[in-house]
Amino acid sequence: MKWTSTLTAALVIVLLVGLGGQQNTRAENNGLERTPVLGWSSWSFLRKHPTTANVEAQARALKKSGLQKLGYEYVNLDDMWYQCPGPQGPNVGPYGQWVIDSSRFPAHGDTNGIKALADYVHSLGMRFGIYVTPGISKQAVSKNTPIKGTPYTAAEIAEPSVAENNYNCGGMVRINLHKPGAQAFINSWADMLASWGVDYVKLDGVKNSNAPDVKAWSNAIRQSGRPMVLDATQGSYTQAIAPTLMKYANQWEFPPDVECYRCEKGGSSYPLTSWANVEKRFNYAAEWQPYAGPGGFNDYDSIEVGNGNSDGLTPAERQTQSSLWALASAPLILGVDLTHLNPLDLKYLKNTAVLAVDQDSIAAKRVLNNGNRQVFAKMEPSGDVIVGLFNTGGSAEKVSVQASAVGLPANERGYSAKNLWTGKMEKESGAISANVPSHGVVLYRIRGL
Repeated sequence: MKWTSTLTAALVIVLLVGLGGQQNTRAENNGLERTPVLGWSSWSFLRKHPTTANVEAQARALKKSGLQKLGYEYVNLDDMWYQCPGPQGPNVGPYGQWVIDSSRFPAHGDTNGIKALADYVHSLGMRFGIYVTPGISKQAVSKNTPIKGTPYTAAEIAEPSVAENNYNCGGMVRINLHKPGAQAFINSWADMLASWGVDYVKLDGVKNSNAPDVKAWSNAIRQSGRPMVLDATQGSYTQAIAPTLMKYANQWEFPPDVECYRCEKGGSSYPLTSWANVEKRFNYAAEWQPYAGPGGFNDYDSIEVGNGNSDGLTPAERQTQSSLWALASAPLILGVDLTHLNPLDLKYLKNTAVLAVDQDSIAAKRVLNNGNRQVFAKMEPSGDVIVGLFNTGGSAEKVSVQASAVGLPANERGYSAKNLWTGKMEKESGAISANVPSHGVVLYRIRGL
């Protein structure tokens, strides 16, 4: 069906701007992440126990599941890949960078364990990511390790009295990036990661005061000569750091972890999350919407869809999480055990109509926030309007919004609305409405008749 001829080109432009079609004009211009990344990360399921064997198994499962063909191509190794002997900080090599835990990631001949893992991921046609945190290890400071390629040392660039976030090991202190040798130290990190074949760097534990570190890492990655996505993740920062993130990072995660640590049973990672942790993202998605666009996206943390009841979400809640992330054009990074995918969840993850909403790179605006009823909407360059009708309440409710509120022009013939989860076509008129189950969503692609 064709979009109504009464919608002029000028009106399309106005509506695109109003619903988030032109955003983040100062985004990182390193050529990466023009659309949100798709992939998998080790933290939610593997937590503190990643190894070569279990990460490779997840990579194979990503490929075998068919998800790789749909664009899920990043395999990201989160924390605990390095030696952590205690509160004195990560063990360091001769130039102050962390040392690989070879008991988890053994070398293959002359190839260190992380490069060997990256090579394996690349052999499957995928990309490899790794985890770091700002600052420098106390061990590098106490040993006063030299900074590679310079006459400077770790003690000369460190501020030992200022602790940096490293959640599972500790022992990191601030780098004074005004000191000679400081940028060179970050450069040496990026050069090392580039030599390992890293494609994605998660810089975790970022606070507002770490804005200089984000810039330093961006510059370091650029000078390394290897394209690497830079993901700056939370240590409880605010929108005050947004201009820096938009200029120097490719994505940024500001909410607290989506995992439900207090819910876990029997020492497992299950359930992975909770409805309460997903529901918190509605306000974040609304508040951070203006900052997202090609080159830099809001990261709402892992998608916990894939392990059925072990996700910690009902089927309706899984559709809600996927829909909210897609409407926000957020990175879709799975946190689940890919080797035991639930058939229904896999169907959700393979829904190409929903994936297309995520990959349009437009972050939707919240146009209704009324009690349990929330509506997010965005207009795509084609003129199609994507509308998510959400019900956060405990029982089914009718959710309705005026067509004009989501950017639809007046049309006497009404609108066709495709339900992107069921595939069913419906007709709407002056209002876009649906009966929405508890904690559920109806996600429409709408155009004029």
